[in-house]
Amino acid sequence: MAEMKKVATRDAYGAALAKLGAEHEDLVVLDADLAGATKTGVFKKAFPDRFFDCGIAEGNMICMAAGLSTTGLVPFASSFAMFAAGRAFEQVRNSIGYPHLNVKIGATHGGISVGEDGASHQCCEDFALMRSIPGMTVICPADGVEAEAAVKAAYEMDGPVYLRFGRLAIPQFHEEGFNFQIGKGEVLRDGTDVAIIANGLLVYEAIQAGELLAEAGLNAMVINMATIKPLDEELVIEAAKKCGKVITCEEHSVIGGLGEAVCAVLAEKCPTIVRRIGVNDEFGHSGPAAALLKQFGLSAEHIVEVAKELCK
Repeated sequence: MAEMKKVATRDAYGAALAKLGAEHEDLVVLDADLAGATKTGVFKKAFPDRFFDCGIAEGNMICMAAGLSTTGLVPFASSFAMFAAGRAFEQVRNSIGYPHLNVKIGATHGGISVGEDGASHQCCEDFALMRSIPGMTVICPADGVEAEAAVKAAYEMDGPVYLRFGRLAIPQFHEEGFNFQIGKGEVLRDGTDVAIIANGLLVYEAIQAGELLAEAGLNAMVINMATIKPLDEELVIEAAKKCGKVITCEEHSVIGGLGEAVCAVLAEKCPTIVRRIGVNDEFGHSGPAAALLKQFGLSAEHIVEVAKELCK
């Protein structure tokens, strides 16, 4: 595969906020003293009067965002995933989810690829936490182009949205102008032997796995499922019926994330053999992001191994 431009989805998040801020005066941004890392500093520089640094107090930040949303503003509240979903869970649930307010949560530094920051910051539980809140939309884009499009789509919809972005620069395979639709999966490669359903940085690994499997004589369908909730159930069932075997891939615990969402749909509507690739009920640890992804099996090579075993 040709070399592609690499962009961290957190960078795309910052760029998207600045673009949307120029078009919509009702968009405001809140951050928990991490504007340089979450990239909301780009918005702060352009629109200082619409940026609020709430300090290291995510719970307060979420409550402020909730209040601002009741005045007709559209707040994007940002912090690391560990703190936006973890530390502030009660406030997200009770102050945003329960009244179903129009607040968007931009959570960066999700997953094992946070790397050297270690287990305390490698949040692999956020999909599970946010999926459990009634009415919460949960999105994890696969590259920079999709990340920008997802931020725009989140702004345009009414209701709470959790967006997860990454620290690691990853290949940008979508074309500029990509049309992102909340709740719709994207078939990147058609196939009949096994369906690989992935999100986030695992999508590009799935694409590579599809090519390697083709060389081995296996025809894999590859699906980008950026929206974890609401899940594109129709596409999941279609892929399961066509391939008969499904592999899910996510930079998240195998408990409570994309894999379990897919399994729940198939168990009820189309019983299918499924293998889940993710973090296997363990904490991460400090190390270079690329090395950690391979160690935890979040790589094209591991996807290929699982697919070959499944297709025997």
